[in-house]
Amino acid sequence: MATPSGLIRALHRGTLGQNMVVDRIFSGIQPTGTPHLGNYLGAIQNWVNLQEECSSVLYSIMDMHSLTMPKEPAVLRQNILDTTAAILACGIDPKKCFLFRQSLVPEHAELAWILGCLTNVPRLLRLPQWKMKRASQNNEGTVGLLTYPVLQAADILLYKSTHVPVGEDQVLHLELAQDIAQHFNKKYGEFFPVPKAILSTTKKIKSLRDPTVKMSKSDPQKLATVNIADSPDEIVLKFRKALTDFTSEVTYDPAGRPGVSNLVSIHAAVTGLSIKEVLHQSAGLDTARYKMVVAESVIQRFAPIRNEIKKLQEDKSHLMKVLEDGAEKAKELAVPIYQEIRRLVGFQ
Repeated sequence: MATPSGLIRALHRGTLGQNMVVDRIFSGIQPTGTPHLGNYLGAIQNWVNLQEECSSVLYSIMDMHSLTMPKEPAVLRQNILDTTAAILACGIDPKKCFLFRQSLVPEHAELAWILGCLTNVPRLLRLPQWKMKRASQNNEGTVGLLTYPVLQAADILLYKSTHVPVGEDQVLHLELAQDIAQHFNKKYGEFFPVPKAILSTTKKIKSLRDPTVKMSKSDPQKLATVNIADSPDEIVLKFRKALTDFTSEVTYDPAGRPGVSNLVSIHAAVTGLSIKEVLHQSAGLDTARYKMVVAESVIQRFAPIRNEIKKLQEDKSHLMKVLEDGAEKAKELAVPIYQEIRRLVGFQ
């Protein structure tokens, strides 16, 4: 869904101490390869709109964060390139934003150490992502898995970002970043803006095989997740097998009929229609036929993106240069801010 009209123009403007605060948006995506439908509708589509609305926008491929879940180096390298190709194909324009790889700007990690020294462990232990991901690692979660929310805070604050697009599952992490910014300001003087959330207006996209959980790249059920590079046949198969119920009418009732309601949400998001308009168009269809309507809408939306991804993936040197050029621009912002942080904490 498009960003609400004038969203960025309505963002907070003001001053922090003696320094003018510039509206600046920061967001990132982990390099898991080609993004899925939920990534596209919940984040990337919003990124494309935001780069048109704000003059200072940074988008990062979060390769450092990806190490919290073990990956082979060759797989990570390819995932970085595939993710970059996909978001470029979706409409991210390096001329309108800074698109870069997180690890190419070492100040992210250095600031994370400083901020980690202002963060208490019990606060991190209470975060739900720690509990869930630790369980997936046989309850032997790493230090990186515990502290990556502090690195997220550093990612945001390093650029004095004022706004962060987030989904519902990341709100607590942004609140941590807000608290860390306020703690730093109290200890060292007013320095960081306290970043505000830009909440996505798109309904959370659920798994096609279990509509009680969100769509995920790591879902062991291959039919549960639609990737934006899937072929038309793969998309049709996944929607045909989508879990619904024994009522044939198409209605929207997320609590009572989560499966069909998920399809309605997807249909509305990829077409730009409202839920009400989708239901009106679908009157008289049974769920079996409606699944194919939704599948065709997704196929049409992703066809040009899929073709562009294939073209971009053939030129790895171009993808690497985009990320390197973006990192140089990001450093131009980050280095003077980080130097001032070093002075404030007493390093120089």
